[in-house]
Amino acid sequence: MHSGVNQVAKALLESRRSGQVVDTEPYMDTLRGADDAYSVQALVAAQLHWHSAPVASYWKSGGLSREAMITHAGLPPDGVRHSPADLRDWPLHLHGIEAEIAIRLGCDVSDEMLSAASEEDARGWISDFTVAIEVISNHWSRGYDTPAWLKLADLQSHGALVLADWQPWRTHDWANQVCQITVNGQLAVQCKGAHPLGTPDWGLRTFARHVIGQHRVLPKGTVVTTGSWNGIYRAKAGDAVTVLFEGLGSAQVQL
Repeated sequence: MHSGVNQVAKALLESRRSGQVVDTEPYMDTLRGADDAYSVQALVAAQLHWHSAPVASYWKSGGLSREAMITHAGLPPDGVRHSPADLRDWPLHLHGIEAEIAIRLGCDVSDEMLSAASEEDARGWISDFTVAIEVISNHWSRGYDTPAWLKLADLQSHGALVLADWQPWRTHDWANQVCQITVNGQLAVQCKGAHPLGTPDWGLRTFARHVIGQHRVLPKGTVVTTGSWNGIYRAKAGDAVTVLFEGLGSAQVQL
């Protein structure tokens, strides 16, 4: 671990404690890649005592396409709320909205299971799923325009996660799924079959490999939100947002 990792971790810890964003410019080229960013994540989580167990209970995982890098972040549990959620008490510098599907694992996943798993096998690890809203925020002065490794170090710009009621995992026509985002009662976004990885379970083996590489097992009950169907809708403080997945349910958040 080189000194730049500690410098970025220190800056993010100070931002979380002070409530002030970090001037991005001195850190633009500090991190050398994803491994550095994951080291920052681990340092910040340890200092703030986010996780009582060795493995975080809540994660985000996703990428821009099946050909692109899929990245991951363990999430602070205090920022995970049940819908309908009110986040006016939660510190956010940005208010980006991502409509997502979160999945929950019904079994422990070991290295041996992962090594032998096909895509179909990995789907069998899932017990249930739910509609989710990820609120995008970060602690950098460049906000949405922060360089990739600094975003990843800051939990891939995670601000908060809102989860609706869980329902059993089942075969579903994701390619024709309609998703809507309503803001203050007005339709803001509508998309169909827009998940960047095709289906919300596609990257599960990559996610499992990341966690197992650090912790030897991916525990039963782990929740992972799997990528945005709409990109990022730039909401603002005070907005009331509803995300609806037609036929699957909805989640609400007050920003």
